[in-house]
Amino acid sequence: MVKAVNTRSVDQELVKGPVDKAMEVLDALVQPGGPHRLGEIARRTGLTKPTVHRHLRTMAEYGFAEPAEGGSYRPGPRLLGLAAAALHDSRVLELTRPVLADLRRRTGHVAFYAVRHAADAVYVERSEPAREYRMSTAPGQRSPLHACGVGLAMLSALTAQEVEAVLAPRGLEPRTPDTPAEPAAVRTVLAQAALDGYAVDDEYEEPDVRSVAAPVLDADGGVVGAIGVMGLTFTMDAESVQVFGPMVRAAARTVSAGLGARTPALGVVDGASRGERP
Repeated sequence: MVKAVNTRSVDQELVKGPVDKAMEVLDALVQPGGPHRLGEIARRTGLTKPTVHRHLRTMAEYGFAEPAEGGSYRPGPRLLGLAAAALHDSRVLELTRPVLADLRRRTGHVAFYAVRHAADAVYVERSEPAREYRMSTAPGQRSPLHACGVGLAMLSALTAQEVEAVLAPRGLEPRTPDTPAEPAAVRTVLAQAALDGYAVDDEYEEPDVRSVAAPVLDADGGVVGAIGVMGLTFTMDAESVQVFGPMVRAAARTVSAGLGARTPALGVVDGASRGERP
């Protein structure tokens, strides 16, 4: 008996067009942990191996992928060049990078910036201190909005209709036993985040990991992304959250002001004002 490559039939695969499939292959190609084997990409995308191989071969011809050892593939030089050009010309990242570096120095924790794509938060930039353990905020990594600090921060700044569009159509996947996986529980977290101006991920995404994040807004008040800091729970306890929350909130508002948003008092939070809402 021939073993199935994956659970999706060829008939089901045909529902998607070639561009849809190419985008799924490209998305799987750039996930952390590469280079990725053809079979791994097929499992991640639900496409058949011949389909994945055909798309990878075309991408390699155009420089968007390149073969690696053991029949695996990694992002190609043309894809890396396009990504570098896009990041270089990003106004929000230009504003965010020094703010993240300042947060990292002040808190001693990894500081990061994420954006929203549909119901996911996508990590884009980070500033990480030197230490023996690494946090799971690698650029390109995705997390459900309801299960991470940056995602909850972005949700907290959306309209009620926009929040419902994220929560209502799908079941909420729990990442840990503490993840708010019911819409009512998420709304409770969002109400507190909107009141505080920052969201707290209390082991929602990973056990023993806590984060604090605040939304970044543009000149029209739209959500552009979110800034956060993350640490192990024994280094980021409840008292630390009370200190880091206002710092992250002020950092996000500094970036928002650079984008033209009207925000309350901005700037880096000093020791005298950390316990107060800026």
